Amino acid sequence: MVVSEEPLATFEEGAAAAAPVRPSSAPEPEEVDIGVSPAARKLAAEAGIDPAAVDGTGRAGRVTKEDVQRAIELEAGAEVEAVPSPATQLADDPAGAADEEGRVERRVPMTRLRATIARRLVEAQQTAAMLTTFNEVDMAPVMTMRSRYGEEFQERHNGTRLGFMGFFVRAAVEALKRFPSVNASIDGNDIVYHGYYDIGVAVSTDRGLVVPVIRDADALAMHQIEDAITEYGERARDGRLAIADVSGGTFTISNGGVFGSLLSTPILNPPQTAILGMHKIEDRPVVVDREVVVRPMMYLALSYDHRLIDGREAVRFLVTMKELVEDPARMLLEL
Repeated sequence: MVVSEEPLATFEEGAAAAAPVRPSSAPEPEEVDIGVSPAARKLAAEAGIDPAAVDGTGRAGRVTKEDVQRAIELEAGAEVEAVPSPATQLADDPAGAADEEGRVERRVPMTRLRATIARRLVEAQQTAAMLTTFNEVDMAPVMTMRSRYGEEFQERHNGTRLGFMGFFVRAAVEALKRFPSVNASIDGNDIVYHGYYDIGVAVSTDRGLVVPVIRDADALAMHQIEDAITEYGERARDGRLAIADVSGGTFTISNGGVFGSLLSTPILNPPQTAILGMHKIEDRPVVVDREVVVRPMMYLALSYDHRLIDGREAVRFLVTMKELVEDPARMLLEL
């Protein structure tokens, strides 16, 4: 304790003031890589990933946080999981651990892929003004075309099957050409309008959902689109996707109908501003030319970021998709 008028120090005449000594523990200024956003750099450091090895999709090739998240997701999907799947654990240990009342329960760590998916889904809902609009499409014309030309198509293109997804990818490309904002992305305060059409197709695997991207889908023939979908699906399930395979998409299509989903609300795949959800084809009564008939109908859902896409534009986009799928010749004639 210092009392009043007590001397604190004595200065001698002619003594030079000592220069302040910089603490040895003070870190040197860190060199900042302008090609990597701060958020991306932090996330990469936490995950132990070199940001220089990540393909940047931001302006001028800048690595964004979303790019690093996709890299983490891919690494988690490609690596051999140290923790077996719940199904495998149940098979290996059907008894499990019982509580005091004899009921069986099992606790397993969440895989890195599942944790990344969970984080991205929450971020998508928190950062985007997400809305969903719905419509339905009569699948009879596409089913008739597949029935009429499917066998010939398969023979002509070395065994490639004519599926439903190819029609929706082609229809999406034509609709995106008419509504550029649906093919755009948001980067900070900037809107990035893409002059290309890289369509992501969601694929479900045992480890989680991945979205490989069909590059320049507008330049591909139908059999090339179907081949790409098949190949990506096989590579995703085998854990053989590369970072480039899941980076940089401009629009995503998800088909929950393969699992029997009748209607759902897809969640955006940032930084994209829209995602199309396909669903189960089911015979339903509809009115055609003032008569009630039974048609194979599918519900379509378009989730979109209202910060960039207005409701009117989203509805018109989905109506365009409906018109193109219900009359496939319009895609060939670009009508």
